[in-house]
Amino acid sequence: MKFFIYFFFFSLVAAGQTDIQKAKQFLTDKQFSKAESLMNNYVKDNPNNLTGIELLGDAYGHQKKWDGAIENYKKLVDASPKTANYHYKYGGALGMKALSVNKMKALSIIGDVKQAFITAANLDPEHIETRWALVELYMQLPGIIGGSMSKSLKYADELQNLSKVDGFLAKGYIYQYDNDLKTAENYFKLAVMEGGSLVCYEKLTNIYEAQKRPDKAIANMEEAQNKHDSNSLNYQIGKMAAEYNIELVKGEKYLRNYITNYSVKDEVSKGWANYRLAQIYKLKNNKADALKYIELAIAELPKNEVFQSEKTVIRKL
Repeated sequence: MKFFIYFFFFSLVAAGQTDIQKAKQFLTDKQFSKAESLMNNYVKDNPNNLTGIELLGDAYGHQKKWDGAIENYKKLVDASPKTANYHYKYGGALGMKALSVNKMKALSIIGDVKQAFITAANLDPEHIETRWALVELYMQLPGIIGGSMSKSLKYADELQNLSKVDGFLAKGYIYQYDNDLKTAENYFKLAVMEGGSLVCYEKLTNIYEAQKRPDKAIANMEEAQNKHDSNSLNYQIGKMAAEYNIELVKGEKYLRNYITNYSVKDEVSKGWANYRLAQIYKLKNNKADALKYIELAIAELPKNEVFQSEKTVIRKL
C-alpha cells in the first residue's frame, strides 16, 4: 500500500512537471493559445502552483489579453509579495492595459503601474528590466501626472551602475525622447563602444536617420554588418541607399547579398528586396533592369499596390 501511494503521488508530480515543461515549450515556440489552454487546466487543478500561474499570465500577456495577465500576476504578487519579478510583470501588464483603454481609465491605472515598478526596484537592486520600465514610464508620462526627466535619469544612472551598456542606451533613449539628438547620439556611440550589439548599432542608426544623415547611417550599418553578419542589415543598407539616392552601387551589392542569403527567418520578403533594386536601377536611369526587378517583386507579391505604382513610374522613364 505504501508503495502504491508513493507511486501515485510521484506520478502526479511528474505529470505536473510535464505540463509545466510543455507550456514553457509552447511559449518558446510562440504557440501562446496552446500554452494558455494547458495552463488554464493545470492551474484549476493546482491553484497554489506559482509557476503554473506565472506561465498562464505569460500566455495571456503574449496574446495581449491584459485582463487575464493582470489577474494572474496579481495572484503572484499576493502570494509572494517580496518577489520583485512578480511586481514587475504585474506592473507591465497594467501598463499595457493602460495603453489599450481611454485616457480617463488609463489615469486610474497609472498609479498602480508606478507602484508595482517601484516596489520591484526596491525589492531587487539589480533588477534591470524594472529600471528600464521606470526610465520609459517617467519619460512618457505627462508632468501633471508624475512624468519627470530627472527621475528617468535617476533610474538610468542605476542601470549604468548595473550595466554600462544599458545605462548608455537608457540615457540615449531619454535624450532622444527629449529631442536632444546630439546628446542622444553621444550616448548611443558609447553604447556601441561598450556593448557593440545589433541593438546598440540600431539605436545609433535611428538617430542618424532622425538627423537626416543617411551617409552616417549607412556607414554605421556597414560597421555593424562587418561585426555581426546580419542578413537583415543587407536589406536595410540597400533600402536606405534606394530611399535617399546615395551609395547606389553599395546599395545594389547589399540587396543582392540579401537575396542570395535569404531564408524563411528573414522578416522582409525577397519581393521588397527586388523592389529596392528596381528603385536603384530607376535612379540610375536603367529602365530595362528596373523593369526586370519590379516584375520580380510583383511576381512574389502581385497585389502590392506600391509595386504596381512603381512599375507605372518606371515605364515612363
